[in-house]
Amino acid sequence: MTSLLHTPLAGWHASHGAKMLEFAGWEMPIQYPGGIIAEHMHTRTKVSIFDICHMGEFLLKGKSAAEALAKALTVNLESLKPKRCRYGFLLNEQGGVLDDLIVYRLSDEEFMIVVNGACADKDKSLLLSRLPESVLFDDASARTGKIDLQGPLSALVIEAALGLNIRDIPYFAFRSMPWRGLDLLVSRTGYTGELGYELYVPWDRTMLLWEALLADARVKPAGLGARDTLRLEAGLPLYGQDLDEDHTPAEAGYAALLTSAADYAGKAGAARREEALIGLVMPDRRSARHLDAVHLPSGEQVGAITSGSFAPTLGHAVALAWVKAAYAERPDYIVRAAKAALPATRADLPFYTGTAREKL
Repeated sequence: MTSLLHTPLAGWHASHGAKMLEFAGWEMPIQYPGGIIAEHMHTRTKVSIFDICHMGEFLLKGKSAAEALAKALTVNLESLKPKRCRYGFLLNEQGGVLDDLIVYRLSDEEFMIVVNGACADKDKSLLLSRLPESVLFDDASARTGKIDLQGPLSALVIEAALGLNIRDIPYFAFRSMPWRGLDLLVSRTGYTGELGYELYVPWDRTMLLWEALLADARVKPAGLGARDTLRLEAGLPLYGQDLDEDHTPAEAGYAALLTSAADYAGKAGAARREEALIGLVMPDRRSARHLDAVHLPSGEQVGAITSGSFAPTLGHAVALAWVKAAYAERPDYIVRAAKAALPATRADLPFYTGTAREKL
């Protein structure tokens, strides 16, 4: 049996009563004693801190790095300026999504790619096969810690707890800043729909940063359970559940991101639309679960649930589902859950609009 990996904060989580479970090969905190709903609402109203050290980070460098990377990923690097980052995809040759990721342009010839922890090994192998030897590839995952601070008070906390001025960092931009003798990368990004920041720190200094942020009484820790309900309310997909190699970015609603002029791997099939990822709203707390069947009111099955949960901010259940493209614009469906037939109404995404894009 393969042993689980541990982040630098694993001992802290356990000592503070976190429920620890396996996620993507890592032992991760799912929730703390206060519970998922309390953590969710604290993030929506104040600020929460998340251990995201399981993610993978790759560094690329070289005069040909931009050209080569543009052929390996969907991200439009022609318009991506230094100190900005962009969401995109790693595709198979048929246009299916192998992983979703964020590309950071550190300089004209340097990049950082942040990938899902469960996909890091296969992503590394595939990228190495697509990149020429002239591009220097460095897997920095084992020496990079990642902490997410999310919530409407996150900027105020970073200023007070770390003494850093980060208010002029635009959405999907970042800055490398000195803090206590180390180089801290602060990115105005996140996975909750709220104003937030992702902070990259040397692995062995992760605890130092974690405790410095938690010293502010407004900050509370949150686990992956709240992270999942937060991202679902914000209409953000989870790879391996809502995104997979059998579906394209266009089917998932990201056709607008396919603007790269480069002949990237999988480009010919990336715009294929045989199915669509849609949002569904249920009238009460009863939620659908992964793979529950989605039917038309007439009885015909047209899809399946990918993610479903009670949405604490909204007071009712929401879900994401793959349905046949021909039926994706219908207003109403029936979800066949384990013990009930749940009426569901199609909803535009996101279900909840937070503070992520608001001016500071």
